[in-house]
Amino acid sequence: MPVVLALLCAAQFMVVLDASVVNVALPSIQHALGFDARHLAWVGNAYALSFGALLLLGARLADLYGHRRVFTAGLAVFTAASLAGGLAHAPGWLIAARAGQGVGAAVLAPATLTILTSAFAEGPRRTQAIAVWTAVSLAGGTAGNLIGGALTEYLSWRAILLINVPIGLACLAAARLLAPGRDGQSAGGRQLDVFGAVLATAGLGALAFGLSGAPAVMLTGLVLLALFALVEVRVARVPLIPPSLLRPRAIWLGNTVMLLAGACLNPMWYFLTLSLQNVLGYGPLQTGLAFLPHTLLTMLVGLRLTPWLMRRVDDRVLIVAGALIGAAGFWWQSRIAPGQDYLTAILGPAVLISLGGGLLNTPLTVTVTSGVAPAEAGAASGLMNTAKQVGGALGLAVLVALTAGQAAGPARAQELAAGYGQAFAAIAVVLATVALLAAALLRRRDAAPAVPGKPVDQQPAR
Repeated sequence: MPVVLALLCAAQFMVVLDASVVNVALPSIQHALGFDARHLAWVGNAYALSFGALLLLGARLADLYGHRRVFTAGLAVFTAASLAGGLAHAPGWLIAARAGQGVGAAVLAPATLTILTSAFAEGPRRTQAIAVWTAVSLAGGTAGNLIGGALTEYLSWRAILLINVPIGLACLAAARLLAPGRDGQSAGGRQLDVFGAVLATAGLGALAFGLSGAPAVMLTGLVLLALFALVEVRVARVPLIPPSLLRPRAIWLGNTVMLLAGACLNPMWYFLTLSLQNVLGYGPLQTGLAFLPHTLLTMLVGLRLTPWLMRRVDDRVLIVAGALIGAAGFWWQSRIAPGQDYLTAILGPAVLISLGGGLLNTPLTVTVTSGVAPAEAGAASGLMNTAKQVGGALGLAVLVALTAGQAAGPARAQELAAGYGQAFAAIAVVLATVALLAAALLRRRDAAPAVPGKPVDQQPAR
């Protein structure tokens, strides 16, 4: 089991890492490939949108075609796209490769959590395994900035993508260790809701683009998402999201909380990176090093403190406490200004933000993946990952629109700080809302034990 957990965490680390690893390398990429400022953002957006929008399809693939087989296929696509991106010599080539990475990640990420929840029975061992997986996921986002800065400064921006190739090949070799029994269902059960996947992808993409300042496109996205919901309920024989999965309050409300949390915790790296470079004047490597406390504290809280607390404190209490502590950290972060020292501008808020995120994520992940039938485990993990990633994409679009119209430059550092401060303050408000919603979550330990043969929503209550 430790080897399987290490394999799953390595794959998840790559997926999360590549969401942030390009941040500090963007100026080098722009100079090397001739990106204009308007298209440079798509180096990150192409990955985020293809990843978030296709997660539901990727999750269903794991249920229908076998967890090990789908895990291997997603890893192969991700590794090949990383190689293509590292060899890119034109903007369109790199953007296409980043989108390809997102496709691979959308297949790979839900398979990692599905295999994990299948390999570890509910209880302390699964809680500890999810804690490790969650801590690695959180650390991957933070470490991306450090690794990206170091590789860009000492090697080349290409190294931030090419480094995935040997890791991916090693994981592909180790994937043979996964139990053959996880290779899926009978051929008769292999049906795929392609139409629903197309509607979901187009709708989420249009909604994310529309939120940045295109109301007509946003309306189109909402219409497509409404059609997706109709198809899932009325048309699809094997829907991407089984309607029965959304009936338990802990699942639908938990995923709403996950979406809002993703809208806060994912975009923060974008604004922290800009704050460090445009307000405090840090370079790429300095920026990566400045995020070390976030990485170390997140891993310490996620691996040690949170599992210990979950054995003694109700999950709902931890989620609420984590959201409120994180909100306090972001409110402090919103006070950033030129000339501040590292202690007051970054380190102080980092302690609260990392503590809050570490307390929030593991119990929330356990809540939205517990009590799900084995046949719907992939859909449940995919729904959770989709909520987190789509929340991040939508949150970033809104926050960027909020701070739009600000150009970098020494003379404008004060104005930039004010704009970034608005984004951090908005995140604090959303996290306070997360705390209110989380207070309504069903407590996991109060749920009745599953009765064989009955759907989750028909289990008896205590």
